[in-house]
Amino acid sequence: MFQRKRRNGRRGRAGITLIEMLVVMTIIALFAALVGPSILKHGDTARITAARAQIHNFMTALGAYKLDTGTFPTTEQGLQALRVRPGDLNQWAGPYMPQEIPKDPWAHDYVYKYPGDHGDEPDIVCLGADGQLGGEGLNADILSWKSQ
Repeated sequence: MFQRKRRNGRRGRAGITLIEMLVVMTIIALFAALVGPSILKHGDTARITAARAQIHNFMTALGAYKLDTGTFPTTEQGLQALRVRPGDLNQWAGPYMPQEIPKDPWAHDYVYKYPGDHGDEPDIVCLGADGQLGGEGLNADILSWKSQ
């Protein structure tokens, strides 16, 4: 009989109660409410950094393209000329990009223009979160001729 009471006593102490579970869930919810917004803010910063890095990669590949061909791709040829030989170029030694031309971190196409309006190099623009020219904050354009 003594062993039976001992077993029942262990069963009552094992596991967690509903109150303990509710306390843990409340702590997790509070943590998510306090930390969640700052994590999302870092995600937006990461997108901006990724767009700047991609524009830098495009400019590097365009420099190699110009060394081989003597000029940058035209606006009509666009960034796709870094992957696919334009029909009239014999000096093309690409592809200059290892993968397909990516979209920006917000899934919009980069805007390419050559001759550019800001110097001798092409203009490359990431339109930001809104996908339109101009804007502020997350909607601000990321520009190849400005290092921000």
